[in-house]
Amino acid sequence: MSENCTHNCSTCDQSCSSRTEPQSLIIEPHPGSHIKHIIAVVSGKGGVGKSSVTCQLAVLMQRMGYKTAILDADITGPSIPKAFGIHKTPEAEGDFLYPDETETGIKIMSVNLLLDDETTPVLWRGPIIAGTVKQFYSDIIWGDIDYMFIDCPPGTGDVPLTIFQSIPIDGVVVVTTPQDLVSVIVGKAVHMADSMNIPVIGMIENMSYFICPDCNNKHYIFGKSQLEQVIRDLYIGHAIRLPINPSLAGLMDRGEIEHMEANADLQEFADLISTFDPDKY
Repeated sequence: MSENCTHNCSTCDQSCSSRTEPQSLIIEPHPGSHIKHIIAVVSGKGGVGKSSVTCQLAVLMQRMGYKTAILDADITGPSIPKAFGIHKTPEAEGDFLYPDETETGIKIMSVNLLLDDETTPVLWRGPIIAGTVKQFYSDIIWGDIDYMFIDCPPGTGDVPLTIFQSIPIDGVVVVTTPQDLVSVIVGKAVHMADSMNIPVIGMIENMSYFICPDCNNKHYIFGKSQLEQVIRDLYIGHAIRLPINPSLAGLMDRGEIEHMEANADLQEFADLISTFDPDKY
């Protein structure tokens, strides 16, 4: 950098380290955290069942023998602790915290675990929320983790952008539902990942259909799926459909998601995550 530098690169024609070597925004985890793979679960809008998918993927990966964790980045709408039936305040070590653990050993950090009353609204502005998410990564002693899933808030605003810029994401899983409008909006999340060179592992169309327990026929409550067209338009290589499952919703309401029966398509998707190599993307 020149001694006469004005720190305004737009008015300067010199080549220097400040111009040619932009500093990375990636933050470091706590020295006691050893996280091998980080998967972000995203969508373009809320209400598509993103947290449900995050929980199910974490349960399946844990069953496969991987040490699994969930970072609940949906600060204003956290639902992960309830799904697993955990309510205990995390233990502290100085200025750092340990995540809570579920019945089967999945490690979880969520703002709901830090509130005196789980129903208390989080009335924070975007920069504070984004800073909290970064602290959930850097100031938590996660220990040894094979796969961390980040349950992202919907949209492409401050928090998802902070996650993509500050945490070394290996890939994203995109969650959608059959409506045309939702698919258009979810496309924004896909383009956001592409623009930041983060691989899209695949897409999950949630609530795709309902199987009638009486006639065993499929009913498309939200309209016929357009998933094939969507993944062609967005150049996504792998996608699955998940049905509306009232029993699964009941398990989450009771905090018993770890007792779920494995969906064959979602198990295949978990297998895909376990073999995904971002360097070959």
